[in-house]
Amino acid sequence: MVRMTVTLPPDLDPEVREQLVAAEKAYSQRLQQEGRIAAIWRVAGQFANYCLFDVASHDELHELVSGLPMFGYIQAEVEALATHPNSIR
Repeated sequence: MVRMTVTLPPDLDPEVREQLVAAEKAYSQRLQQEGRIAAIWRVAGQFANYCLFDVASHDELHELVSGLPMFGYIQAEVEALATHPNSIR
């Protein structure tokens, strides 16, 4: 699970911002279609989200997160999750 907080510069050219947002959307939707992002949630009231990645390794996770078009503006906090022995799912 990765929490991503985005901080775009306030003086970022609006056209560049629009391009970044569009590229980020396309990239994340492709990863969702591929099943590499299993779920994504927005943090209400913030320019932040939680993504549940389904990957085979830490290296793959790093590759996907660092491939985000907004990566240079993202603070990412990673929490490795494991199946809980009491889970019924």
